[in-house]
This record gives sequence, structure tokens and C-alpha cells, in this order.
Amino acid sequence: MPSLLFDNRFVRELPGDPEQSLRRRQVHGALYSRVVPTPVAAPHLLAWSPELAQALGMEEAWVRSPEFAQVFAGNTLMPGMEPYSAAYGGHQFGHWAGQLGDGRAISLGEVVNDQGERLELQLKGAGPTPYSRSADGRAVLRSSIREFLCSEAMHHLGVPTTRALSLVGTGESVVRDMFYDGRPRAEPGAVVCRVAPSFLRFGNFELPASRGDVALLERLLSFTIARDFPELAAAGSPASPEVRAHWFTEVCERTARLMAQWMRVGFVHGVMNTDNLSILGLTIDYGPYGWVDDFDLGWTPNTTDAQGRRYRFGNQPQIGYWNLEQLANALLPVFADAKPLEAGLERYVEAFNLATRACVGAKLGLRQCTDDDLRLMGDLQALMQDAEVDMTLFFRALGEFDEAAPRSPLGAEAFYDPAKRERAAPAFADWLERYGARLRADARPVHERRAQMHAANPRYVLRNYLAQEAIDRAEQGDARGVTELLDLLRHPYEDQPGLERFAGRRPDWARDRAGCSMLSCSS
Repeated sequence: MPSLLFDNRFVRELPGDPEQSLRRRQVHGALYSRVVPTPVAAPHLLAWSPELAQALGMEEAWVRSPEFAQVFAGNTLMPGMEPYSAAYGGHQFGHWAGQLGDGRAISLGEVVNDQGERLELQLKGAGPTPYSRSADGRAVLRSSIREFLCSEAMHHLGVPTTRALSLVGTGESVVRDMFYDGRPRAEPGAVVCRVAPSFLRFGNFELPASRGDVALLERLLSFTIARDFPELAAAGSPASPEVRAHWFTEVCERTARLMAQWMRVGFVHGVMNTDNLSILGLTIDYGPYGWVDDFDLGWTPNTTDAQGRRYRFGNQPQIGYWNLEQLANALLPVFADAKPLEAGLERYVEAFNLATRACVGAKLGLRQCTDDDLRLMGDLQALMQDAEVDMTLFFRALGEFDEAAPRSPLGAEAFYDPAKRERAAPAFADWLERYGARLRADARPVHERRAQMHAANPRYVLRNYLAQEAIDRAEQGDARGVTELLDLLRHPYEDQPGLERFAGRRPDWARDRAGCSMLSCSS
């Protein structure tokens, strides 16, 4: 067993719930409840992240040992671990939901590694907590695989995210009604160990603010700046108005950059409630997410969102702003006036526009992205949506475009509907002619442009049907599909000979299949 250095500042410096039981309850005057994971029958390792294990100082032999599975299923605690679940609230689908909290997540503690990085270890699916309400605190294998794979896939795409150390099967079944249609079934259970510098989210600040507990809100804000934003804390007291103003602006900027990155790679979170947005600007809480196949700004992967489409692909930047407004409202009691908060929200718009401009320039291979280039991209996206064009395949193929001999590099494989492809052919030819003229004006060496485009437009993403194929195998006892996908997605921008099938468009059988098109929050 490795000797991990735990420095559990959250539970050491902030007030906790005096009651230590699993009784479901409203927790006041505290930011967490101490709780121990509930043991499972037969923990066994299914998959793990070598890079993350190395960052934590864990050797492969130990990760593969039965002892590791015992720890990261929640059966055993290592020296220094002080498990707890956090209290927070949130706006869900635009409405205040009151206290929510970690209903099935239990943080084991904060590790400081050899590089001085702080990494919080958190088990998802490790049993009930005081915040579980009527649930059992467990997680099924299908949702755990999706969280494990997507956490690591996003990291390797260069998108800020929480990470996943391990996926451990429990040897127990969990009953879930996948689509809330009155047909529950028993599914295999699993536990994911999530890793991040901090799992604080907007909702951690909203809950004490909603109760008028300004003293608790003050403590949390000062703590967050001191622990998670040390560069700001070094510039002055976490309680100073200037530092707090800089902090909120930083949160807004990080959130803006995150939204731009989601849009760049075609990721749709699916459930952007305020309790699912990280204060560090990380992608957090992988539930009914999805990857855009045929480009559609109106698409949502979440069955619960199918009617209103609040969290649809193209609306994510606006929801990021709306969520920050709710955070600003919560913080108002600990700010002298609203001006710094208003300035932070204005900065969100500026930062998102700057990040979007950079992403568009990179995806199109331009030295500098102008307003005309943004319009060029907008026109392209409209064409792609009308013609049902695969987002990932199109932009990867666009990197092979030769402005000196302008003909389409796009084959039929990028289109989902042959009739729409034929109808759209003249419009695409016109667009490519405009694009070719823009590249000739840019006068950039072809190899340089292609390198930039291939670094911005992935060859491989975690398409829902690929994840579902791995889930189907794992539910039959074969977890090798998970490891194969993990290895593939560790190098998403590189052509990987022999693995071309993973870069193909969504097959017809997956268009409407559960898990491949839309998903529920049931996990």
C-alpha cells in the first residue's frame, strides 16, 4: 500500500454536521457530514487510469491487488482518510431545488502528491449519505463506465475536467428504472473513484445563501480562495473586496473557457444545473451527457430535457451565464456592492467570445480569426445542420482540404442522409470556394495549417454508441471493451492504424437505441 499524504483541509477548517448517522435530514450550519462508505460483497477492479495512478504515487502492482479494490470500493479506509459528503443546493432546470448534497458521493480525503498538487479522492456509488433522500447511494455499472471513460477522454482532449482513477465492480445488483417508465430492473453495481483539486460547485455557495447563513457563506468563500486559488490569496487577504472581486472574475473566465471547449469538441453535458457546475471551471458530474454525431445545435441527450431542451448543445454558453448569475445572487450578501459581480458577468461574455474566436480559428486552420471568419463558421454550421453532417468526421476531413486545388475532401461517410447530401452539394461547394479563398489570403504553409487543425479537431471522441458497446460487454462480464476505449481515447488527435472503425459515424442501429441516442438521469 502506498503512503499517501492526506491534508484534509475541508473537514479540518470548515464546520461539519454534529450528527454522525445516515438519517436523511436537512443539515444546517454545516458544509458537510461525516459518513463512512457502505461495504460491498465482492469488489473487483474493472479499469483504471495509469496516468492518474502515477500522479498519486501508486504502483501498478498495488493497483491490481485485491487491497486496492477493497479501498476504492469503500470497504477499507487507508490511513489519513476522513470520509464525508458535502452539503449543497442548486437550481435544477431553472428552479430552486433546495438542499441537494452528495447523495451517493463520498470524499475520502485530499492527497498532496510529490509535485505539491492537491487531489481530492471521491467515491461515487459507495452507499447512502444524509443527502441521499429516498435513494440507495449506489451506482449502476452502465453509468459508472460512462463517467469513468468520459472523465479521462475529456482530459486527453484538453478540456478541463474532473478525472477518474478507477472503476470497481461491487459484485452486487442495483435496481434502477432507467427511463422512469415503471419497468425497473436489477443491474450490476460499480463504484468510480473521481479525482479533482476540488469538487466545490456553485450550489455549495447557494445553499447557505438561501438560508441567510451569511457567516457560513463568508467562511466558505474565504476558504475556497485560500485553498483553491492560492495565486489570488497570495495577492491579499481572502476577505478583501479586491481579492473577492478577482476571484469571481476568475470563476467567470474559467466557466467561459469551458463552454467554448465543450462547443469545440461537440460535447453536451445534458444536465447543467447549478449544482453540476464546478467552481474551478471543470467539467463535473457526467450523467446523461452526449457527443454530437450529426451536427445539431438543438440536440439534447437528456430524456428529462426532451420537452424544453434547456440544456441543448447550442444553449450551453447561455446556461453557463445564467448559472453564474445565480452564483452572483448567492454571493451578494458577502460583497460590498453588486458592481464586482456585474463586472465578472461582463467578463464572462468577453472571455467566451475570445475563447470561441480562438477555437474557430484553430478548427478552420487560420492564423487569426476575424468577424468574417465567425460568419463563415456560422454559415458552415447551418449547412451541416440542414444536411445532417457528422461534426467530428467533417472537421477532421476539412484538414485535408487543398486550397490550391479546391475540391471537397468530404466523402459520403460524413453524411447521414444521402438525399440531403445530394441536395446540399452545391451549397457546400460554394462554401468550400469561400473557404479556399480565405486560406489563400492567409498564405499559410499547408503543413502548418493541417497541424493546427488536427490538434483542434479530434479523430476520436467518446460517441455514445461506442460507450454502449463497452457497457454491453461489461454487463456480460467482459470489461476489456472499457480498457480498449480508454487506450484509444488517450490519443484522440492521432490517427491510430487498425482502429479506424472507432472513427466512423454513428451506425443506423444506434440512432434510436437507449444509451446511444438519449439517456436519463437514472444511474
